[in-house]
Amino acid sequence: DAALGRAKASEADLQAARVLLASQVARSYFQLARLQAQHEVALQALAQAQAMLALQQKRSDAGLDSPLELRQSEARVPEARLQLEGLQEQISLTRHALAALLGQGRLQQAFEPTTLEAIQPIAVSAVMPVDLLGHRADIAAARWRVHAATESARNARLQFYPNVNLAAFAGFSSIGLDQLLNAGSQQWGISPAVNLPLFDAGRLRAGLRDKTAELDAAVESYNLAVIGAVREVADQLASVRAIDRQQGQQLASAQAVQAAYDVLDRRFQAGLLGRMSVLRAQSDVLAQRRLQLDLMARALDARVALIHTVGGGFSETNTQPMP
Repeated sequence: DAALGRAKASEADLQAARVLLASQVARSYFQLARLQAQHEVALQALAQAQAMLALQQKRSDAGLDSPLELRQSEARVPEARLQLEGLQEQISLTRHALAALLGQGRLQQAFEPTTLEAIQPIAVSAVMPVDLLGHRADIAAARWRVHAATESARNARLQFYPNVNLAAFAGFSSIGLDQLLNAGSQQWGISPAVNLPLFDAGRLRAGLRDKTAELDAAVESYNLAVIGAVREVADQLASVRAIDRQQGQQLASAQAVQAAYDVLDRRFQAGLLGRMSVLRAQSDVLAQRRLQLDLMARALDARVALIHTVGGGFSETNTQPMP
């Protein structure tokens, strides 16, 4: 029974590793999707900075603006290029990490993740019973280790009880109790007939202490695993709900900024406003788009982490050990 418990614990450890790997693959995939979307926004920001610089140069040549405003516009272009290069580096590193998680040398060049808008985040239940933690592979492994340690300790206690099989001495005229109590003697019949572990009481007591300590450690490890799992689920639930609230606030802000940009663009199209005002307003729109993408990616990442903390689909098909 102890050996079976250890084997089941190892199986659960393997499943825990698989669930962890799956969650890391999903999180890296969503991270790559975020970076690709941010890269598109960075390209728009670079084009905007270049357009502002060209317009500012014309205004400066015409004497409409001071050299300070021109220098400020010139600084925006390399800044936009710097952000673009940083995103490109992160994209390359994330692709390498994803390829490693998938066991591949490298991802195909044509591989592109789905856009964040196309990925529907799962709904999170308002009620999440703690019994869900029983579906975590690491909790199952800890439970099996307690089972194995309990059986080992029980076996160590049984070693203190003599097992004298009198039937094995069938055909012998005398058992010989004087020899029976001799630690150096062995009585053999059809099969080993005498097991008097009280001769090695010191060794047995040490063995029992060792197995009892292993059981205490296994129980403590299980309790810590459960407490840690509860905290992890609570943390991820808090993050999921907080990000959902942030997305609601960000959506309201983005709609207001977009409405203001649309008004300025219409006035520009009607010849009532200069193009520079429209380009400056576009900066606010792009900033809101960056924030929106980050929140979308965080929402997906938090949900993957939540799925992982409640088991990630692990299910024990075999009989579970008694608590």
